[in-house]
Amino acid sequence: MTSDASVAIRRALLSVSDKAGLVPFAQALADLGIELLSTGGTYRLLQEAGIPAIEISEYTGFPEMMDGRVKTLHPKVHGGILARRDLETHVDAVKKHDIGYIDVVAVNLYPFRETVAGGGDFAKCVENIDIGGPAMIRSAAKNQAGVAVIVDAQDYGEVQADMVANGGAVSDDLRTILAARAYARTAAYDSAISTWFADQLDD
Repeated sequence: MTSDASVAIRRALLSVSDKAGLVPFAQALADLGIELLSTGGTYRLLQEAGIPAIEISEYTGFPEMMDGRVKTLHPKVHGGILARRDLETHVDAVKKHDIGYIDVVAVNLYPFRETVAGGGDFAKCVENIDIGGPAMIRSAAKNQAGVAVIVDAQDYGEVQADMVANGGAVSDDLRTILAARAYARTAAYDSAISTWFADQLDD
């Protein structure tokens, strides 16, 4: 796939459970004129910090529902993440359906392992199995030629420095590295869930 390393970041989606380091990173993106999309508690945190952001339900035109189980599973989100900038059919679909490209996805996952470790009952552990987060992470990692995916707050500084060095873009090399980290994270997350379910059956 053709690299999009020369394309500056214009829109970022921020949706994190662990909000450490998010505010200064989001402020740095906003200072570069990057539009920020966010969800739930992330959106409220940005509001409190005075950082302009668009709530995901406003962006998609579809309300969050089912106690937050359905909020980012929408074509305007996944189409914006997955669209290849180098394929005419993808570009045409983006235009036809009024989908905006999403160039950075910063997502960390519901605290499933922490909930298990804290002695959560079966129902509580199940509710802490993230669905939308892994879907966005995998979408962004698959389209790493045009999207930078961040799954760890420790990577904010690296991404910010890379953008400064590349005129507002994230380099092809770093996007590939971030994609590898992202797949490792979702693999470990799913492994923890699988192991926990097996333990429940044994019990």
